[in-house]
Amino acid sequence: MSESAVQVQAVGVVPSKFQVLLQKKSTLALMLCIPLLILVFGLIVYPFFYSIFLSMLNKKETRFVWFANYLFLFTRDTFWMVVRQSILFTLTAVFFKALIGFIMAHLIDFLPDKRQRLWRGLALIAWVMPPALSTLGWWWLFEPSYSAINWLLDTVFGFSIPWLSDTFWARFSVILVNIWYGTSFFLIMYLAALKSVPKDLYEAADMDGASAWQKLTHITIPMLRNIIAITMLFSTIVTFANFDIVRVLTMGGPRNTTHLFGTYSFSLGIMSGDIPLGACVSLFMFPVLAVAAFFILRNVRQRVKEI
Repeated sequence: MSESAVQVQAVGVVPSKFQVLLQKKSTLALMLCIPLLILVFGLIVYPFFYSIFLSMLNKKETRFVWFANYLFLFTRDTFWMVVRQSILFTLTAVFFKALIGFIMAHLIDFLPDKRQRLWRGLALIAWVMPPALSTLGWWWLFEPSYSAINWLLDTVFGFSIPWLSDTFWARFSVILVNIWYGTSFFLIMYLAALKSVPKDLYEAADMDGASAWQKLTHITIPMLRNIIAITMLFSTIVTFANFDIVRVLTMGGPRNTTHLFGTYSFSLGIMSGDIPLGACVSLFMFPVLAVAAFFILRNVRQRVKEI
């Protein structure tokens, strides 16, 4: 063995700056996050700013009109109807999903473990199915010509309901399908949170003679408050931006009274060929959801600090 090789073995090879950098945990964490950052940039950040760019063009996309498209939307009665409908749809659907999911989670929590697994699996069926596919089944139940529900109502009670052709019933149908689809998400989240509540608290409350209502209001709800807030935030974002249920069930009808921001944006941008105007409508979802997320997450942080 040469003298130089012996010296290298004795002294050791000095690692380069790049090798030292790769050995740091922060560098490794950044490299592992790079694929996710690329996806976020490509699927969220870039489309968002490109939508802002499109919203300031004319219909032919040949010149800038700046905020003319936004001002035009403010004069459209249909746009304000979509705003009211989106808010009504979101608030009603999220409230009933949270309420029904909370009740079902408590009912399943009282069951033995084997039966809990069965009911959890059954409850998840609605949530794991593709929304467009399950909505087709609901469309068959509501559609006037082949409605199974109307056939049953007409056979038993002698009347039928115009589920998808009347404004009230069309809105009711869309909200009902969304509640049916999203309740399972609340159920699983609340059921998992209930498992984390210490049983000692309930045992101490029983020893003090607390009623079921007192245990619910003084133990369960305070312990689940952060989970409830975060779950409602996620559901609000998904519900407010809903597209497939309305598109498959009513296509925004009758007379645009069931349109949400997503379906109305699709109708203007793709169906009518006015992509800049459709981009304007889609961008109106961002400030509403940003404000809701800010207040909900701020309350969560305040409660965490109190703990």
